[in-house]
Amino acid sequence: MDRTTESLLEALRQALTAGEQRLYRSGKLEGLFARTGPAGLAAEQALRDGLLEVARTETKGQTSIDWVRIAPRGVDFLHEHESPLRALHEVRSALRCNRAALPNWLAELHGTLQEAGERLSADAQRWTKRLEALEARVDETLRRLEAAGPLLPREVLEAHPWAIDALNHLDRRRSGGAADDCSLPELFAAVVRHHPALSIGAFHEGLRRLHERRALLLKPAASPADLDQPEHALFDGTSVLYHAAR
Repeated sequence: MDRTTESLLEALRQALTAGEQRLYRSGKLEGLFARTGPAGLAAEQALRDGLLEVARTETKGQTSIDWVRIAPRGVDFLHEHESPLRALHEVRSALRCNRAALPNWLAELHGTLQEAGERLSADAQRWTKRLEALEARVDETLRRLEAAGPLLPREVLEAHPWAIDALNHLDRRRSGGAADDCSLPELFAAVVRHHPALSIGAFHEGLRRLHERRALLLKPAASPADLDQPEHALFDGTSVLYHAAR
C-alpha cells in the first residue's frame, strides 16, 4: 500500500471514530492531514472523491480553517480496504499463486539435485494437500461471510429494497469503530446513492418497519441543537428520533 493511501485510511479511521476534525494540522493544533507530501495528496483525494465533507469553516483573520467529517463514501472506502472479506480474498489468491508455482519450483530442483528432488517432491505433495485443504476452508468461510447479510422477511425487502443497504452501512460504521450512532441524514445520504428515487417519507416508513423487526434501533436526539437537518427527523409520540444503530 502506498503512503498516500495509508495516510488516507488513517485519516478516515480517525474521522469515523472521533467525529468532526480539522482538515489540516497547524503547529500544535490537531488535524487529519499535513498540508504537504503524501498526506497532502490524500487530503485532496478525500475531498475530490467525496470521502470527507466539509462540516463548517472557521475564519480567523485572513485564514480559513475547514472542519470535516466522514461521508458515506468514506465509510464504504474504509470498509472496502479493511474488510475481513477483502483480506480473505487476498489470502485465497496468495494460496492459489503459491500452489501454481510448485511444479516449476520442483522442475528446477530436479535439474540439479535429483536425489534431493525426490524428497522435495514428497514434501511438496504434502504441502499441496495442506494448501488445498486451507483453500477449501477459506472458500467456505467466504461463502458464509458473503451470505451472512442482514436477514429480513421477504415482505420487508419487497416493500423497502433499500433496507439491506441501510443495515450494511450501519454494520460498516460499527466494524470501523465508530463511537457514535448514525444520524438519519447520514443514513439517508448513504442509501439514496443506490436508490435515488427514495423519498424521505418512504425512508421513514421503512425505518419504522426495521425498528419493529428489531433489525435496527431508532434513538432520539439528545437535544434540539442536534437537529441540524430536521426534515430527516422521525416523530414518535413525544420523541424526536434522529439516530439509528444496529
